[in-house]
Amino acid sequence: MKQTKSLLEQLSVANQLLRWTVLTIPVAIIVGSLVALFLWLLDVVTGLRMQHEWLIFGLPLAGILVYWLYRIGGSDSEKGNNLIMEEIHQPGGGVPARMAPLVLITTIITHLFGGSAGREGTAVQIGGSMAGLIGKKLGLPAADIRILLMTGIAAGFGAVFGTPLTGAVFALEVLAIGVMRYDALIPCLIAAVFADIVCTSWGIEHTHYHIFYKANPFMNWLPFVHRDLWLLAKVIVSGVFFGLSSLLFSQLIHNIKDNAKAYIKIPWMIPVAGGIMIIVLSYVAGTTDYLGLGVYGKSADSVSIVAAFNPDSHISDWSWLWKLVFTAITLGMGFKGGEVTPLFFIGATLGHALALLFNAPVDLFAGLGFIAVFAGATNTPIACTLMGAELFGTEHILYFAVACFTAYYFSGHSGIYGAQRLEVRKLH
Repeated sequence: MKQTKSLLEQLSVANQLLRWTVLTIPVAIIVGSLVALFLWLLDVVTGLRMQHEWLIFGLPLAGILVYWLYRIGGSDSEKGNNLIMEEIHQPGGGVPARMAPLVLITTIITHLFGGSAGREGTAVQIGGSMAGLIGKKLGLPAADIRILLMTGIAAGFGAVFGTPLTGAVFALEVLAIGVMRYDALIPCLIAAVFADIVCTSWGIEHTHYHIFYKANPFMNWLPFVHRDLWLLAKVIVSGVFFGLSSLLFSQLIHNIKDNAKAYIKIPWMIPVAGGIMIIVLSYVAGTTDYLGLGVYGKSADSVSIVAAFNPDSHISDWSWLWKLVFTAITLGMGFKGGEVTPLFFIGATLGHALALLFNAPVDLFAGLGFIAVFAGATNTPIACTLMGAELFGTEHILYFAVACFTAYYFSGHSGIYGAQRLEVRKLH
């Protein structure tokens, strides 16, 4: 009897696995293709902006266009990632399919005219809206649509960064602080893997980062401990700074949104004011390096994420703060895009500065900041540790975990996603 019951359970598991594979692969194909289109367009407009720096003067007008596009066709779409998370927590009106073209077009507009924004938010919203559309067309029950929305998040995130494992875990971890739901584990992994395959099949190449530092297990006063304890101490201290910078970013972006709505009574004037502020800040900073994604710079001397891994690059100790302010204003004042790539910039440049201060390996600490500031701002330390392994290799995974977990604790209970629920407090 027990053997029969066990056999039936295994058949049920196999049936569910097959069912979710069939449901998830269409989501992955559509999302992977749309993300590939988005990344290609993003490269095109970033190149145009760098060639024609005068485009930044059109940012206030671009803000009006973004506002009216959402006013005409947006409805709840303006909530972005938060709407998808709300629908997963408590199904309501659904995620509209028009969210995908709206966020794609408005993000491209933001980047063309110099807004400091990222790309993950756009990819996640594309994933969520397409998953919601497929679920609705198939007439799936609310419980299944909830899981399908999570696969959309995983597919979008995994495809846009080329990190499918991170995308799968991120979709499970980002919904609530302190808990992970495993009922969508396999569907999310399938979606993220296939979306990444589809995206790269379109010829999209992701940026490669390298950490050349090699750990020396003998740099330790305790021969039986196979870690550099002095370096580990520096990583812990740096993790505190990474977490505090995450907290600063989250609070600043929320405060800017709230104050803009409170003091600027004409809604379309909010992005206009934000565009003017970005133009003025560019002149105050004396550079355009803090516009756009910031993955690469216009010249060899530019401040960028890639440059942060180079110990000989000319990066100011305050480059991370400049990018933080530029991005908080851009997104807080109504422009569209993601927060994650700017968080990579903030973390990598802060890690660069801390490495020089602590006499530590610059490339390692740039990589630690890259993932740890993101971990603190999104409250996803496990996903970000895995991202470190996917992007930089597994040799330094202990340092990745220590930096991400420390940043997570010191980033407080706020985050960049207002719909993220607090299930388990970080300190009891």
